[in-house]
Amino acid sequence: MPSEFDIIRRYFTRAAKRALLGVGDACALIALEPGTVLAVSTDMLVEGRHFLAGTDAAKLGHKALAVNLSDLAAMGAAPRYATLALALPEADEPWLAQFTQGFFALADAFGVELIGGDTTRGPRNLCITVIGAVPPELALRRDGAKAGDEVWLSGCTGDAALALAHLNGRIRLADAALAHCLARLHTPVPCVALGLALRGLATSAIDVSDGLVADVGHIGERSGVALELRYAELPRSRALKACADERLAQECLLAGGDDYELAFTAAVDAHGRVAALGAELGLALTCIGSVSVGEPGLVSVCDADGEPMQLERKGFDHFN
Repeated sequence: MPSEFDIIRRYFTRAAKRALLGVGDACALIALEPGTVLAVSTDMLVEGRHFLAGTDAAKLGHKALAVNLSDLAAMGAAPRYATLALALPEADEPWLAQFTQGFFALADAFGVELIGGDTTRGPRNLCITVIGAVPPELALRRDGAKAGDEVWLSGCTGDAALALAHLNGRIRLADAALAHCLARLHTPVPCVALGLALRGLATSAIDVSDGLVADVGHIGERSGVALELRYAELPRSRALKACADERLAQECLLAGGDDYELAFTAAVDAHGRVAALGAELGLALTCIGSVSVGEPGLVSVCDADGEPMQLERKGFDHFN
């Protein structure tokens, strides 16, 4: 059976390209880029809480990094480096080979260098820290939304949650819908290009990881404003439109999580520029609501008649 250092050497050691010193020493050494600050984010994926036992290892390697890159996208930061702390019940080399295949394929696609981390025996747990670079005056933050701004969303929400509902036996999806939703659940694509393009255009931004209502609420809390979403204007995939359980569809759309789209605010007079940006990047960008003076963090969802809807759930909470 390979040792901890055998695992690191065989599966996670690569020659450093941008870093001054990468995997293999007590610390990595990285040089700061002139005119930028570091954007740093850490996310943990725990088996049984964030992913099911038996999840495809290559897809898990992809997702573990993707969810972290999504945080950099929400800050308008360019990805640079990552560290990985990995707990495994055993030194399963076929699993490691598949995991690193998925991890490094996405890392290479976004120019990310793995520069350090740790491995140990224990319940399967993946903890990644990503480091990006952004000019401080252009960083997208959660505290910049202003009353009168519009609320925008990339792509659509609900598909990953719908896939999980299928896996948990709450609904049966047709083959095409299931394939689409499973791809959204297991191999999300972080909106890095959009985040970079929103520098100087968006007034605030967040990635949708725990549910649309819960996450835009964080913008409201940090910005000291209230937000209103228009339910009828929320974009929906074909799979979600075909869901016969309207209550489940609403829950997935508003509170499902695991979407890794960007929700952001922008001034009304920037509407045309945001719409043009969507066309330029080949992304669906939809204006879904507005920002107003009100209780900080309050998010109301209105139906087609403008009446507030009663919501059973707003998003995912790791301790509930």
